[in-house]
Amino acid sequence: MSDDAIPAATLVVWRDPVTSTGEKPQILVVERSARMAFAAGAVVFPGGRIDDVDRSLAAALGRPDEAAKVTAIRETIEETAVVPAMQQLVSPGIGLELQRALIEGEDFGRLLTDRELALDLDALTPFARWMPAFKHARKFDTLFYLARAPEGQWLPVPQPGECEAAEWASAEDLLERIERGESSAIFPTKRNLERLARLASLDAAIDDARSHSLDTIIPWIEEIGGETHVRIPEDRGYPVISEPLATAFRA
Repeated sequence: MSDDAIPAATLVVWRDPVTSTGEKPQILVVERSARMAFAAGAVVFPGGRIDDVDRSLAAALGRPDEAAKVTAIRETIEETAVVPAMQQLVSPGIGLELQRALIEGEDFGRLLTDRELALDLDALTPFARWMPAFKHARKFDTLFYLARAPEGQWLPVPQPGECEAAEWASAEDLLERIERGESSAIFPTKRNLERLARLASLDAAIDDARSHSLDTIIPWIEEIGGETHVRIPEDRGYPVISEPLATAFRA
């Protein structure tokens, strides 16, 4: 990852409809606290910076190059109490226990060992990689992953102090809320929601991810129709590839 950006990972936890009655797939999102330095008050996918403890756990699992996957899973549990990508069935009660322990600073690997749980890193599919080229208080080089929601009825619980809310929602519904001004989102989140909204199932999303390059998307500034826009490449699976600069970083 880039030397001048903070390595990070985020997870799109996907829940397919139970029936074929026209329901839309849902994804797990959080609303960040208005006090946060990055993306304050915005709707985002759970995630965060890759820590040394994630690198150590990945190495212990014999997967030293996949610390980002460990981060994506750990941050999802910490921010929502939803536990994806485990080799064993996990109950929401265990999810709450893991969330509380992580917030208190306990070691993720030890928590898993104590509960006889094991990560399923193969359950995560790389979806995209984004890094801004603009000046930000914090600049992240972020890997996006896809994973299936765990079995059972999972009510997301937002991490106190970090997240104002956590919920399951369809990509279409989130985009409509952003358009109406009821929610806000940064440029990469909006583009990924638009891409996800076109996909009817997790299998379709995985196929879409595998059919496009995972080279880092670095948006750039371009004049379009006399107006300054933020642009991304045309061939990466995104239905919307530009947005006026005035709205690009907060809807």
